[in-house]
Amino acid sequence: MRFDRDITVSIDIDAPLGEVWARLETIESHIDWMADASAIRFHGDQRRGVGTSFVCDTKVGPVRLSDEMEITVWEPEAEMGVVHRGLVTGRGSFRLEPIDLDRRCRLIWSETLSFPWWMGGPIGAFVGGFVLERIWRRNLATFRRLVGDR
Repeated sequence: MRFDRDITVSIDIDAPLGEVWARLETIESHIDWMADASAIRFHGDQRRGVGTSFVCDTKVGPVRLSDEMEITVWEPEAEMGVVHRGLVTGRGSFRLEPIDLDRRCRLIWSETLSFPWWMGGPIGAFVGGFVLERIWRRNLATFRRLVGDR
């Protein structure tokens, strides 16, 4: 039995959409702004686009997981989608929406994660989602600083 949790966070970035995508599409650099990601190891040579697969070593407090991931959506300057195939499964995406065509955009990070029963059932899914939401909000703030938010 598994328990699902939907999480969505977003941030407005004072940078052109193209600049934001250029930073976002470098999957290997996600460890520079994701506090919960400690390493990314690719399967094979592919680093961009649909079919890119990798393991993301994740650490949240005492919990450490190796998250098997594969890129399922790749629309430059619009969306990057992923499927999670580790102990915690699910789907997620980064979406970019223009605010001012040449100056600002919004980065939206959405995930539907499915937690196994032994991680605390519905209470574990609720607490896990609560903790991840806070971490991901900080991650997006770090990402904004790295992009060079004006």
